[in-house]
Amino acid sequence: MNTATGASETVRRRYNRSARFYDTEQKMMERVAGRWRRELWSRVPGGEVLEVGVGTGANMAFYPAEAHITAIDIAENMLARAEARAAKLGLDVDLGRMDAEHLDFPDGRFDCVTASFVFCSVPDPVAGLTEARRVLKPGGTLLLLEHVRSENPVLGKLMDALNPLVVRIAGANINRHTVDNVRAAGFGEVAASSHMRGIVRLVEGRR
Repeated sequence: MNTATGASETVRRRYNRSARFYDTEQKMMERVAGRWRRELWSRVPGGEVLEVGVGTGANMAFYPAEAHITAIDIAENMLARAEARAAKLGLDVDLGRMDAEHLDFPDGRFDCVTASFVFCSVPDPVAGLTEARRVLKPGGTLLLLEHVRSENPVLGKLMDALNPLVVRIAGANINRHTVDNVRAAGFGEVAASSHMRGIVRLVEGRR
């Protein structure tokens, strides 16, 4: 497995520090996000599935029984909590530490690549999404649940203004154009549905 460098190393350290309290901090948000996660994973086909940025394993309750899941994260402390959750749920998941921008998998390895609230934190999201496309089989599916910059002009500018502070505090960008980034990574067929007035998007792309 590869190691993170540069900006990715900063992300790794940040999430290693927050892993102990991460689930507690996210508890209120997860009351809403749970239904979005369920919707995302209802679209995941069987076969070989890669979850990028598994975190503490918030999606594990929604893993489809017919899929074989490989799940990665950049932070080993987050992975330790994901491993404990998988054991508690009785899941057979291949867990490993890896940088989303440099996936240690061969081309065309997976039927589906999925991520939830991850590409707001990847330093170079297009590089990470390009890697996701590379490891997908031809015709494979990318499924993302992400918060994005609002298309409302006033709210969008406010998010731009607040973004440096939010990144400094939480490490996540709140003003990314993730649907455009998916297209920039080479996905030809891209569709997106909206939640929370378009701030949260469920994005589907096809290799």
